[in-house]
Amino acid sequence: MGDIESLPYVESVRQLKRQLGNDDSVVIHLTLIPYLAAAGELKTKPTQHSVQKLLEAGVQPDILVCRTEHKLSSDIRKKISLFCNVNQNAVIESIDVSTIYDVPLMMEREKLDKVVLSKLRLPSSTDADLENWRDFLFKLKHPKSEVNIALVGKYVELQDAYKSISEAFIHAGAMNECKVNVTNIHSENINSDNVAERLKGMDGVLVAPGFGDRGIEGKITTIQYLRENNIPFFGICLGMQCAVIEFARNVLGHKTAHSTEMNPKTKYPVIDLMENQKNVKLKGGTMRLGAYKCQIKKGSRAAQAYGKLTISERHRHRFEFNNKFIKEYEKGGMIPVGTNPDTNLVEIVEIPDHPWFVGVQYHPELKSTVDAPHPLFVRFIRAAMDKKSS
Repeated sequence: MGDIESLPYVESVRQLKRQLGNDDSVVIHLTLIPYLAAAGELKTKPTQHSVQKLLEAGVQPDILVCRTEHKLSSDIRKKISLFCNVNQNAVIESIDVSTIYDVPLMMEREKLDKVVLSKLRLPSSTDADLENWRDFLFKLKHPKSEVNIALVGKYVELQDAYKSISEAFIHAGAMNECKVNVTNIHSENINSDNVAERLKGMDGVLVAPGFGDRGIEGKITTIQYLRENNIPFFGICLGMQCAVIEFARNVLGHKTAHSTEMNPKTKYPVIDLMENQKNVKLKGGTMRLGAYKCQIKKGSRAAQAYGKLTISERHRHRFEFNNKFIKEYEKGGMIPVGTNPDTNLVEIVEIPDHPWFVGVQYHPELKSTVDAPHPLFVRFIRAAMDKKSS
């Protein structure tokens, strides 16, 4: 509340609550209860002002979830209840925790689920079944091993740029009962002179997605080092395309090979726009977005990870593996093991005689959850664990 950007959403909430009625809608307002160390007390005034702003917009919150560094006393809860016009049991404490994955259990202890069900006049006789979550959290907090993973990308200075990838590592680490230490490395800072030093001590490296040519040579140099030194590699989207370019240059002998995204005049466009894309003038129209099927070759690392041969994954990219070079790649030792059954576009590439070298055109991190860690991330972490113990 108080930011002009939020006003359309608040108005949407007001109209929606009006249409649904009190029995079919609940408004939960997240607020801050700051602690003043000099005074040694929690201050409720910011929450009161926030709720006042919400009321001015025509929305009465049903439940307040209060972010705080310290426990909320009964008196504090009573005060918030009185001056914010909510029931005292609807003042929910959300104290700082060591990991965001503690929050669901903390909300359960505060009976947030029961309060919501009560507000909606729904039965609340059944307790929430969070055993799988507790099991995940125990594994997360009590790992039996540890690996170091480098994430090489061009947006590492932005904290949330690779948020989904970071969370997928947490999910996969817990599944393997392994602590995953992720080190972000800017691809612009990697070259052939320092790549060994920058990747020293890493048990595996993920080369991240992105657009444009900034930092791409650092990614390609990274992948060459990983391929030649048998270090587990996982490439996503542009990371997979960089692996294709690197292989063309340093194994197939096409020294000027590139993507036409970066070099439209390259003689070896191993990554290119497909023919049916080239006449599309508006760039947004050329992108492959959303879920697409992929058929995986039996016996590949991807097939072992997924445990099935037909999958569906989410995409967000424009350029593709150029199938004109596919036989040359297969002969050289990089195998397209996953293709779209309708268009024959390459979705997954592997090097079978490498400990773990997998590149995917899609974004597996977007489907990873606590209950279902993405199988490719799980296998990648396992490969990193194997390297560390070898």
